[in-house]
Amino acid sequence: MKRFIYISLLSLSLMGTVSSCDLDAPAQSAMEEPNLFAVKELAEAAVMGVHQSFGETNSYRGRFLPFYGINSDIEWINNIDAAKVVDDNKYELCTYAARPTNGQMNTSNNAWAKFYEGIERANLCIRGLKTYSNLEDPDFAQLLGEAMTLRAVLYLDLVKGWGDVPARFEPNTSETVYLPRTDRDEIYLRLLNDLDEAADMVPWPNGSDVTKSTERVNKAFVKGLRARIALYAAGYSQRADGVRRSTNPELSVEKMYTIVKDECEDIIKHSGCKLGSFKENFTKLCQDNTTAGGESIWEIPFASGRGRVLYTFGVKHQAADQYTSQAQGGVNGPLPYLFYDYDVEDVRRDITCVPYEWGKNLVDGKAKQELRSLKSWCFGKLRYEWMNRIVTSTNDDGVNWQYMRLADVYLMAAEAINELDGNPTNAAQYLKPILDRALPATKVTAYMKAATASHDAFFNAIVEQRAFEFAGESLRKADLIRWNLLKTKLDEAKDKMKKLARRESPYDDLPEKLYYKTDTDGESLLFYGLNHGETGNAPTGYESITWINTEKLPDALIEVLYQKNPDENQYWPIWQTFVDSSNGTLSNLSLIHISEPTRP
Repeated sequence: MKRFIYISLLSLSLMGTVSSCDLDAPAQSAMEEPNLFAVKELAEAAVMGVHQSFGETNSYRGRFLPFYGINSDIEWINNIDAAKVVDDNKYELCTYAARPTNGQMNTSNNAWAKFYEGIERANLCIRGLKTYSNLEDPDFAQLLGEAMTLRAVLYLDLVKGWGDVPARFEPNTSETVYLPRTDRDEIYLRLLNDLDEAADMVPWPNGSDVTKSTERVNKAFVKGLRARIALYAAGYSQRADGVRRSTNPELSVEKMYTIVKDECEDIIKHSGCKLGSFKENFTKLCQDNTTAGGESIWEIPFASGRGRVLYTFGVKHQAADQYTSQAQGGVNGPLPYLFYDYDVEDVRRDITCVPYEWGKNLVDGKAKQELRSLKSWCFGKLRYEWMNRIVTSTNDDGVNWQYMRLADVYLMAAEAINELDGNPTNAAQYLKPILDRALPATKVTAYMKAATASHDAFFNAIVEQRAFEFAGESLRKADLIRWNLLKTKLDEAKDKMKKLARRESPYDDLPEKLYYKTDTDGESLLFYGLNHGETGNAPTGYESITWINTEKLPDALIEVLYQKNPDENQYWPIWQTFVDSSNGTLSNLSLIHISEPTRP
């Protein structure tokens, strides 16, 4: 049950209207803080008001989640028109060519503003709880740890999206209305310290009534978020003088990776969370199963009338049919070659990459699967047909955004230990469980033997497995940035797509034609020709279509995977409306590239 939904409505009236961005004057609470934060129910309502900022129209819901993380070397926004991409506001956000005047983002109520709105609400809660609450009471401690963690999420995603950003860790005042950008290193250090403190305030999953739900902050998420921040802090990123690591000794690779190792191992050993099957994680997500203790560690909760998760990342439905009244899905999808790079027996392949949509020609109200084009696969991790309810909203589906899951913790631990030890001997124990549930035992053995041959081999395995594991989950772009592989991998992706279109090695054993038919259930498609080596005659009863050639995947489309050098455009600009309202404290000059990026 999504309890926060009901509480947050109350919280808005309790906290009043807070500033919608870092530039606005502070707002007054509708109740005095001593009363608000001394009563558990009221304090909880105030903290839930931070969640409200996540779900508003132009926040995570409709702007950040659909556009951040697309395009990478494994995912892109579907249906790009190469001839129009230069002038399309949606596509420029994804192709490393965003302008400060972008029509999707340059509004006063957009993601930048909503993130700062949430931060202001969190700052008010943190001050109020520290000042007026009995923090010896575990319920109040939970709320303080939760507010600090939600603030860290917002700041982390601000840094991911915009690099150096204004940082305020106290409620807005007349002296702090206008702030310049803060060096991200300062922000990282503050977040790491905050989360170290917050981890002592919140129980493990199922350690309290509150942490029985994946919609509420628990110790596993606090520690996992701290590990993720440490990885980013240790990694490469675009700065005014090029792409480099931090020079702050407190953010050294050794110190940061030690945090990652310690936090992730603590989660694996003590959280009580279990991996389960790969498919099960996503079916539970679609079924609104928010019970803690499985793979899902924390989710951004969306009410049934909020959130565009399936709308953006789900399998496309062309019409209201037996599974949904919402004709949406398929906005973002995997790059065309990704399916073919999986091992044919990898269970993640057919769950992640879907070559079909649900058609608009209904028979007795029911749709059938219909083939999409090579260039516009759907992600299959989120499906209306896995839900326990029918979505009726035009735009929103109410499915939560899974912000962190246990597989990420295992792979972060593996990466960190490999870097700290210089060899994969101890790191292998955290990679193997991810492979064990994806591949047959004999193939796991062979893969692990190759991966553990050296430090570099293991690192490359981590790069590969994070692609196969998290495609469509908006983690890849940030991963490539911190590894200093963004442009390198995007160029590799272009090359792979061109080889696929021409059926050149390693795709030379794929047929030009794809064969398909409807299964005996009357709605599912069966295929011949999707697997490597399926070049013989199709079984009886199959239709065929030309599937792979340069017309289906033209070079012009491939080339707009990015428009400008990704290494020089890792971040969005601050939108012009906020620059204009900043009293001269904000500009985009710090984003200007002035030297060639360094290489690892």
